[in-house]
Amino acid sequence: MEKHRGFPGRLQGTDFQFTVRRANPKGATRIIRRDRYADRRPADRKADEEFLYALIEHFGDEPFVRGNLDAGRLSWLFEREVVAAEDDFDPESYDALLRVDFRRAQASFPQIFADGFQA
Repeated sequence: MEKHRGFPGRLQGTDFQFTVRRANPKGATRIIRRDRYADRRPADRKADEEFLYALIEHFGDEPFVRGNLDAGRLSWLFEREVVAAEDDFDPESYDALLRVDFRRAQASFPQIFADGFQA
């Protein structure tokens, strides 16, 4: 499992996890698309925003290996702002390639791009 050095481990001041410390001996947790409803708590929405911000800051528009990124946090963005970067994507692999879809990210989280990120 590739560890993304310099990537934040969690949302500061919360228990919202962004990375995992070690690989699960049973295999990687499956990444799924989770529905985001309008009535989600502000803290949950902030965690999504900060995680996406970290992804963009760390990887830009380049494909990246899932590695030690938390499956639960990825699942809130998967198939929307974060998409598979390969045709034979395995949602249960630490080696799966993902990428940020800047067009969708900007539509969902315009405040991130107001801070200076370019699509």
